[in-house]
Amino acid sequence: GYLFLQSIYHELRLPSVCRKIREKHHYEYDLNAILSDLVYTRVLDPGSKCSSYKAARKFLEPPMYELHDVYRALSVLAEESDFIQSAVYKNSLGVIKRNNHVLYYDCTNYYFEIEQEDGDKKYGKSKEHRPNPIIQMGLFTDGDGIPLAFSLFPGSQNEQRSLKPLEKKVIEDFGCGRFIFCSDAGLASENNRILNHSRDRAFIVTQPIKKLSAEYRELALNRKRFRRLSDHKLVDLDHLTDDDSDQLFYKEEPYSSKKLEQRLIITYSPKYAAYQKEIRQKQVERAMAMLKAGNHTKQRKNPNDPARFITKEAVTQDGERAEIQYYLDETKIAEESLYDGLYAVCTDLFDDAVDDILKVSEGRWQIEACFRIMKTDFSARPIYLQRGDRIQAHFLICFLALLAYRILEKKLEKKYTCEEILEELRGYQFADVQGQGFIPVYTKTKLTDKLHEISGFRTDFEFLTKSKMREI
Repeated sequence: GYLFLQSIYHELRLPSVCRKIREKHHYEYDLNAILSDLVYTRVLDPGSKCSSYKAARKFLEPPMYELHDVYRALSVLAEESDFIQSAVYKNSLGVIKRNNHVLYYDCTNYYFEIEQEDGDKKYGKSKEHRPNPIIQMGLFTDGDGIPLAFSLFPGSQNEQRSLKPLEKKVIEDFGCGRFIFCSDAGLASENNRILNHSRDRAFIVTQPIKKLSAEYRELALNRKRFRRLSDHKLVDLDHLTDDDSDQLFYKEEPYSSKKLEQRLIITYSPKYAAYQKEIRQKQVERAMAMLKAGNHTKQRKNPNDPARFITKEAVTQDGERAEIQYYLDETKIAEESLYDGLYAVCTDLFDDAVDDILKVSEGRWQIEACFRIMKTDFSARPIYLQRGDRIQAHFLICFLALLAYRILEKKLEKKYTCEEILEELRGYQFADVQGQGFIPVYTKTKLTDKLHEISGFRTDFEFLTKSKMREI
């Protein structure tokens, strides 16, 4: 299966990039062979660097280098990480059409199988609520969800501060000067909005309604003067019918923060409202069960903890000592229900159509998909490496693997799921016939036909000679 990844690896001209790096460093090993094998195995058989080396030995072209060369190469890859990212971006422009008009940015964290903090490995708020030290990654993708650039920063650092240095690198090293910045609420600080409020850049960011000032929050919660997105007609949300269940409604207000004039767009989805109501009802049922069992304690600071609906008060009876009683807080439940189905974004694009702005904002799912692929399918975590340079190299390899995979996905016209593509690549194997040639032992499908078509070679014959395979 690495043959198809190899095709993209060469289209990105990574062998040429490795040759340029060789001119700056003095080493005896083949950096290109090591990097390519690490990228292929990250997709096909993810694991430690040692297990990747063993997996690469099963390739049609087994490694000619040694395992200790892999670890030495990691230091060089870490030092040249910025150069490699910049080079593959510029080279990718000749491989696929890149949507650089919109850049999505988000952060996630990765945990280590160690207990002590060290370097950038710091204790911080883990998104998996793990007690391990973590490191954080900031990632830019283009408007189609194809990786652009990444950076690493300490697990204890506020993620909002990670944007400026990476964006500067994207603008200066990549030549991406004009774009719309799009992020979720966690990265939509006032400073980050100002950073992208310029002649060449704009922003579209998620705005939590609960964090608006009282004036704007009241405007957002007012259910009148919404418009149906499909025809822009005025509607009252309290008078919707069953025919409106699949519709999206919006209203917009001028919004002034401390330093910036913005456009606040509030949307309402009946489907999303019904989903949130169902989820909350299950949480209320769990809160009632907790009351019945006498368990009133919050397990952790989690906004979805059912214990948030449990309130206590001191009750005095007949002059006796006050007794603490717990009960279900109906007022809090009613307050939360006011926000069902509502979602808001802020932007400094005053002339663009509402549906265009919402379409850009909805595309943020693509960067979440990138993180899911890296963490789950490419097993980027847990991290067992200790040295900072090797950790940087590990994430560079994960980034390049993700880039190659997403380009492959786009060439396949996004007609197949991640699971289908990876299953096909990982099961694509040959049997060696007494050193004379190879017999395919994979099942020919529409997907294998398409993979051959986009890669410019075919292997679906009864028998392939060694010379034919070398040609491929």
